[in-house]
Amino acid sequence: MTRGLRVSRLTAGLAAATVLCLTASGCVTVHGELEVLPGATESEAAQALKDFTAAYNAADKAFDPALDADRVTGSLGAINQAGLKARQTYSPDGNKAHEPLELTDATYIIPKKAGWPRWFLADTDSNRDEDGGKLDNRWLVVFVRSGPDALWKASYLGVVAPSQIPEFTLDEDGLATSVEPQNGELTVSPADLSIAYTEYLQKGTPDVFAPGTSTSVWRETRRTARRAGFSYQYIDQPLTGGGFGPLGLRTEDGGALVFFSSKHFERQVTAKGLKPEVNADVKALMTGEVTNSLTKERVSSQLAHVPARGQASESGGRVRVLNRLPGLIAAKGE
Repeated sequence: MTRGLRVSRLTAGLAAATVLCLTASGCVTVHGELEVLPGATESEAAQALKDFTAAYNAADKAFDPALDADRVTGSLGAINQAGLKARQTYSPDGNKAHEPLELTDATYIIPKKAGWPRWFLADTDSNRDEDGGKLDNRWLVVFVRSGPDALWKASYLGVVAPSQIPEFTLDEDGLATSVEPQNGELTVSPADLSIAYTEYLQKGTPDVFAPGTSTSVWRETRRTARRAGFSYQYIDQPLTGGGFGPLGLRTEDGGALVFFSSKHFERQVTAKGLKPEVNADVKALMTGEVTNSLTKERVSSQLAHVPARGQASESGGRVRVLNRLPGLIAAKGE
């Protein structure tokens, strides 16, 4: 089954299911909590992608976080806003090297679900890669809408090779199936992914992640970090609430493609006479003054393929982290 979307009946279904309900207090509210609906129409999804790209480019050109603050949320929003804030500090005249981002060849994977928030995935081709070669990739952008009067906001971004994108389970209308946060059919429930991931980074257990650059290699890199006069400490924390919650889609192999968030702290402490290095981004987001200690705080979003329990797969039934997108959001000097 293809990843494409057939939307011949989506608009009518969405309109019919948006109802007026008189609450006990006498207030009239517009909602769709009780019916399973498409997250968006294809035209709404296309407009959301267009609006996000325009806002992103305006903000990047001016290094002004206010220009796309209403088009981003979650981990992508935290990373985007902190990065723009930092660059605005040391480049107040804007981005002299700005190159407009283009997201084309879009396919929209729209799940059906009850209630809010609603969301969809845009599978796009960016102008930041080399098409057709080893560096060819796809930008997977998740858009979330918190209510009927809210704007669509980009909450997650995953950058992966086309071959890593699985086939999604689609119904006769071309609608995808969202995965509930608590799903016992998967190796790890989406709601538990951030907890499992941060515990794995700290202790090596639970051992449910396939080896890779964002799992075993990163753990080993941190374990073996050495520099004369420096000591390194790492703390990893799950992020699961609000706009940082996991979002997943059922795949045809019985598993799911899941986006989830986490937070990571790196502390450098130096011997007397040495100081941690402070680059422009860290300085712009830093509180306190560095004497012999610097703590960097990052938010990270992960894109993972989670197999079904007992499923035979190339990863041996383990979760494969396909992409990790980290970003500095704060720093503290001591």
